[in-house]
Amino acid sequence: MSQAPGAQPSRPSVYHERQRLELCAVHALNNVLQQQLFSQEAADEICKRLAPDSRLNPHRSLLGTGNYDVNVIMAALQGQGLAAVWWDRRRPLSQLALPRVLGLILTLPSPVSLGLLSLPLRRRHWVALRQVDGVYYNLDSKLRAPEVLGDEDGVRAFLAAALAQGLCEVLLVVTKEVEEQGSWLQAD
Repeated sequence: MSQAPGAQPSRPSVYHERQRLELCAVHALNNVLQQQLFSQEAADEICKRLAPDSRLNPHRSLLGTGNYDVNVIMAALQGQGLAAVWWDRRRPLSQLALPRVLGLILTLPSPVSLGLLSLPLRRRHWVALRQVDGVYYNLDSKLRAPEVLGDEDGVRAFLAAALAQGLCEVLLVVTKEVEEQGSWLQAD
């Protein structure tokens, strides 16, 4: 199909959910999987399965607004036939075999505020990174639109900066086969 003269090549369609309540874990899952597969209700059901006898569920906010923990993310991915592998921050990022990784989910510290008042607390904020048509994107639900990270070097630079801040953790989203083979890791 030919383009009209002077037309710009179209950018790939990148699925990106925006932040609502404390549902960043749900948004990160959907963003990394590039489709709406999970909802607050689905995440709440996972919480109930993880702690069926708990009156106050330890895997989500007491207020019922989200703020899901890593166990919910891991169970959600397992339900899709995928796995989450913790990245050991002591390893050099050059050992990360990005072509074998479907996407990444990071937890970053996020400040807590009440209106204009900033509180001395930190909460976790889940962020997805994903390659679409050869380009890596930061799919943080707090962003208005996906942020282009570029190629593998761009992702590694982003990860290095996030990990250097301290309280960041990285989950690799991979197929079960890649998890079992350990092929998300390459020799340095």
